[in-house]
Amino acid sequence: MVRDGRERKQMTRRRIIEAAGCRFKTDGIDGSGIAALMADAGLTNGAFYARFDSKDDLVVAAVADQLREQREGLSAAAPGHAGAKQFLREYLSIRHRDSPEDGCPSAAMLDEIARSADAARRAYTEGMLAVIDDVAARVAPDDPQSVRAQALSIYALMVGTLQLSRALADRRLADVVLEQGIRSALTLLGAEDRRWGKPRASCTSARPSSTAWRTPWTRSSR
Repeated sequence: MVRDGRERKQMTRRRIIEAAGCRFKTDGIDGSGIAALMADAGLTNGAFYARFDSKDDLVVAAVADQLREQREGLSAAAPGHAGAKQFLREYLSIRHRDSPEDGCPSAAMLDEIARSADAARRAYTEGMLAVIDDVAARVAPDDPQSVRAQALSIYALMVGTLQLSRALADRRLADVVLEQGIRSALTLLGAEDRRWGKPRASCTSARPSSTAWRTPWTRSSR
């Protein structure tokens, strides 16, 4: 019975964290109250305080969980260098831009994470660098540390491009921003291709596919 109770508590905690991750990406951290978060999870406010010390505690858990899921999604992409390109194209797809609740926590919450408590920023830094290391391992499997800075630059370009595209009222211009972002990121990735003796990708392959919406961080149940 004790074990069953502990497992139920952990399952409930997991449910709250997952609901909070989606809500934070949709309405923002500051715009998401405890009542709304718990309603999303189908629970009462009392269940929250039995599992978290504060909203800041939940933010830390949700940020870490979102980045963990992003890594798991990336691990399901094609192996090696091709997987890095797949990740890039799907990240800067129209469907990802228009579905923030199912997408990257960096693009959806970065400005608020920067204003959050140190614990949340540390959780973000650790999780984000783990994503970067996974990308670097695909780009240069023999020496991933040598391309870590480049992988970080490409990731920053992708996040900024997605944020700008989401902010624009002109839909056509927003789409152009995505396409140019893909080309710029592929150019940076192509520089690593040449460094490691691999053929550079053609920019003609940069346009996002109409079916490339299931981004590497979307839960398979969705």
